[in-house]
Amino acid sequence: MRNHGVQYKILHKGRIMKKSLYLILIGFFMLSFSAGHTYGQSADEVLEKLIRAQGGREKLAAIKDTTITGSFVMTAMGMEGEMTAYQKEPNLLRMDIEIMGTTMTQAYDGKTAWMVNSETGTVEMMPEIAAEYFIREAYGNAAILEPDKHGISYSLKGKEVIESKEYIVLIQTFSDDFKVTMYIDPKTYLIHKTKSLALDGMMMETESEVVYSNYKETDGVLTAFNMTIYENAIEDFVFTASEVRYNTGLEESFFKRE
Repeated sequence: MRNHGVQYKILHKGRIMKKSLYLILIGFFMLSFSAGHTYGQSADEVLEKLIRAQGGREKLAAIKDTTITGSFVMTAMGMEGEMTAYQKEPNLLRMDIEIMGTTMTQAYDGKTAWMVNSETGTVEMMPEIAAEYFIREAYGNAAILEPDKHGISYSLKGKEVIESKEYIVLIQTFSDDFKVTMYIDPKTYLIHKTKSLALDGMMMETESEVVYSNYKETDGVLTAFNMTIYENAIEDFVFTASEVRYNTGLEESFFKRE
């Protein structure tokens, strides 16, 4: 059952696709919330600056698919592996994970979330709660370029000081009322961290924070090449990208159940 447990644990790690793939520094917080506008801006204005910081609306809209390859360390479990994540706009996602000599696949084809059972090699439907999380992670740049079209909205919660630095707090809300808190650097308008619920290895909801760092440019688009996930304030998962590729011609059939 060990590999199967790892497979479930990785289900919520799809944030490497963002972006925005929409891709958190832990410490003691000094809270400084303000209502309405932040730095004299609306949520739409902050979102537009986030888009420009990543490369601009035109460049992001030109991306039809994204492939990110890299390695990871599951800190709490002492395991290492390789992972390639594939995303096709607006909401197709596939993750191929190699760990302990086993390859695991998890995917969403726009209708069905499925996975390959690492013990039996058979294709199975994801458990319902895991599918809900995976489907939300499947959105690529559409989540920020055309949020209304996909039932996603943004609102400002004000400002928050983290380790003596102030960040803009933007709330992303999905159609099912699931929320992701985004902490945006007011100087660069890149995402510093996100905070939301996620699934742990026992398929239980837990508080998760993700720190994004080492932004690099690929074809004029900035992507975080390093990501650290904390569960309940404990480092759990570290991903380091080695390559980001855009528009490789991924077919929809690549995401469908095998």
